[in-house]
Amino acid sequence: MAIAKLNLVNISSKNKNLDQVLEKFVTLDYVHPVVASDIVDKVHGLTSYSTENPCNIILKELEEIEKENDIVLPTIGVNSIDYTLDNMRDYIHTTHDKIQNLFNQRKDAELLIKKYTDALNQIKDIENLDISLDDLFGCDYLNSRVGRIPVDSLEKLNFYNDKAFIFQSLRVDKGYCWCIYITTDDNEREIDNIFSSLFFDRIHIPDFIHGTPISAQETLKLELDVAQGTLDNIKKETDDILNKNIDKLKEMKSELLFLEKVYEAKKYVVGLGSIFNINCFVEKENVEKLKDHFARIEDVEIEVRPADSDNRLTPPTKLKNNWFTKPFGMFVEMYGVPGYKDMDPTLVVAITYSLLFGIMFADVGQGLVLALLSFLLYKKTKMSLAGVGIRIGLSSAFFGIFFDSVFGEHGMIAPLFESLGISFLPLHAMDPSSTMTLLIGTVALGSMIILTAMLINIRTSMKAKHYAKALFSPNGVAGFLLYGYVLTTVAFMFLTEIDLLQPIFMIPFVFLPLLTILFKEPLERLMEGHKLFPDGFGGFITEAFFETFETVLSYITNTMSFLRVGGFVLSHAGMMLVVFSLMEMFGPVGATVTFILGNLFVMALEGLIVGIQVLRLEFYEMFSRYFEGNGIPFKYNE
Repeated sequence: MAIAKLNLVNISSKNKNLDQVLEKFVTLDYVHPVVASDIVDKVHGLTSYSTENPCNIILKELEEIEKENDIVLPTIGVNSIDYTLDNMRDYIHTTHDKIQNLFNQRKDAELLIKKYTDALNQIKDIENLDISLDDLFGCDYLNSRVGRIPVDSLEKLNFYNDKAFIFQSLRVDKGYCWCIYITTDDNEREIDNIFSSLFFDRIHIPDFIHGTPISAQETLKLELDVAQGTLDNIKKETDDILNKNIDKLKEMKSELLFLEKVYEAKKYVVGLGSIFNINCFVEKENVEKLKDHFARIEDVEIEVRPADSDNRLTPPTKLKNNWFTKPFGMFVEMYGVPGYKDMDPTLVVAITYSLLFGIMFADVGQGLVLALLSFLLYKKTKMSLAGVGIRIGLSSAFFGIFFDSVFGEHGMIAPLFESLGISFLPLHAMDPSSTMTLLIGTVALGSMIILTAMLINIRTSMKAKHYAKALFSPNGVAGFLLYGYVLTTVAFMFLTEIDLLQPIFMIPFVFLPLLTILFKEPLERLMEGHKLFPDGFGGFITEAFFETFETVLSYITNTMSFLRVGGFVLSHAGMMLVVFSLMEMFGPVGATVTFILGNLFVMALEGLIVGIQVLRLEFYEMFSRYFEGNGIPFKYNE
C-alpha cells in the first residue's frame, strides 16, 4: 500500500578486510546492492574489484561428475572458507579422472551390449536359415541379401520369374516375410533395384557373426553375458569411489557455491586506494540489523544517508502492501514498477479490480466456489494469482447478493430485502426495468473512477513538481474541470431541472480548460523560461487542435468503455439462462449434471474473460492517466 522508505548505506573498510566483509555481505538477504560500475565509471581514479570467477570452472567439473553418474550432490550450510581453491580443484579433478575413466569403460560396455543385442534380434528373424553365414556371404560370384519384404509384394515377384535370382522365404510375421535372395555379380544391381521397388528392407549381418543363425545366437548370448558382467563390475567400482568421496564432494560443492557468491559480490566493491566501500539500499527498519551484522569486524565503517542523497544512483522501489492488497501487486509489476518517490497504485488496483470484477461476475455461489478453489490453490502454491482469486471471489459473492444470484438461480435472496423493507433491491439484470439503470450506473461508476484517476495524477504530478502536467494536461486540473463539468451537467439534466449550460459556467469549466489543454506545451515552455513557439505558431496550432479534438473524443470513448461492466452483468445472466434452459431438456439426473457442468463452464469462461477485461480497464483507462511505472524494482542480494 506504500513504498518502503530506504536508506543508502555505505560499508567501507581497509582492503585487508575485503574477504571477511564480503563473506558477511553475501549472507544479507534484505539489501539491494549497487553495482560498482554505476559509480566507478563516473569518477576518475576509482577501481572495481570485479574479476573472473575461478569457482566456475571447478563447479563445472563437479557438475560433470553429477551428470555422468546421474546424481545430485546436496549442499550443506557453509558460510566460511576452510578449503583452498587449489586443494578443491586438485581433489575434484583427481576424483573426476578416476570416475571418468570408469565412465568411458561403462560407455564402451554399454555400446558392446547394444551391439550384441541388436545382432541377436537380427539373427532371430532369420534363424530358420539352416546354412553357415560365412559360407553364404563368402561366395566369390554370388551375392546374398537377407531382410524382410511386405507380404503384399510376394505376388509381384511372379512378374520377375525370368530374372536371375533365387528367392527363399524364411518366416512370415506381422505382415512381413523374412527372406533371402541370391543373385550373381553381373545381375546384382538389377535384382537389388527390383527388390527395392518391392520395399525390401535389408538386414546387414555384422561381420563378427559366424556359423548358422542358431549357433550365432548361442555365441552372442555368451558374449552378452560377459559384457553385462563387465558393466556390473564397472558400476560397482564407480559406486565405491563415489561412496568413498561423497561427503567430501558435498562439502566442496557447498564451499564452492559460497565462494562463487563471494567472488560475484566483488562487482559491488569500489576501490578507493587502500580502502574499499560497498553501497547498498536498505529499508530504514533494517539499518541497525545491518550495523550489528558487521559489528565484530574491526575497521568497518557504516555510513547511513537518505536514499536520494547520491544523484548518481536511482533508489529502487520496494512495495509494502497489506494482506488484502499484496496479491494485486503482480498486476502493478506487470505494467511497471513505480518510482521511489511515486505513489504505489496497488491499493487503487485492489479496490477497483475487486469492485469491477464483483459487479461483472456477481453470483453468490460461483463467487464462493471461486474463492474456495483459489484458497486451496494458494495454500499449496502461494501463487499471487490465487490470492487475487480469493479476494475477487468474495467480491463476486458480495455483489451476487445485490443481484439475487446463487449459481444463476434468482429469488433466493429477494425475501431478505423484502423483510428489510428495501424495495429497489435486488437488481435483476434481465429485467427490462433494471437494464437501463444498470447500464447508466456502470457508466457513472466508470466516470467516478476516471475522475479519481485524474485526481491521483494531479496529486502525484504536484508531488513530483511536474506542475504543467498537473495543471494543463487532459488528466490534470484542466481535464478534471472539463470532464467533471460535463458529467455534472448531464446528471443535472436527468435528475433536476437546473440548466448548467450557461455562459457563466461554460467559460470557466469548458472554454478555459480547453484553451489550457490546447496551449499546454507553450505554457509549459513559458514556465521553464523557453520560447513559446520554437517551430512557429501555424504548425503548432494545427497539431494542437487535432490533439485537443482527440482528447475530447477520448473522454467519451473512455467513459463508454465502462459500458462493458454492465454488458458482462447481462452476459452472466444470459449464460445462466441458457444453462437452465438446457436443464429442462433432461430428467433429474441429467439436469443435475447439466447444472454442475454449466456452472463450471460459466465460471471458467466468464471468469477468465471478465478478469482480462477488468485488467484492460485498469491499464488503459486508469494507469494511463496517472502511472508511468518507470521505477527500478528492489532486488535482494542473491
